[in-house]
Amino acid sequence: MTQMPIESIRDVRAHLAEVVERADRDDVPTVITRRGKEVAAVVSIEVLRKYQQWEEREINRIIDERMANRSAGTPIEDVMKETLARSE
Repeated sequence: MTQMPIESIRDVRAHLAEVVERADRDDVPTVITRRGKEVAAVVSIEVLRKYQQWEEREINRIIDERMANRSAGTPIEDVMKETLARSE
């Protein structure tokens, strides 16, 4: 896997158009840090939409799985936590 650029929010402010162009044209995301901690990323809209579709499919898959196995029932909050944990 290719190393993603990592830049402070201060540096990104100085050349935001270039960071956005890199994400859009070259499909290279940039990780943004604040005080040395990774807090956000600039990705292409296509990558964001793919992630959202994947997340929705994954939630639906877990719901279908739970509905097929109707034991004691699982609160939706637990389903969401499990989905997010699987994506990490």
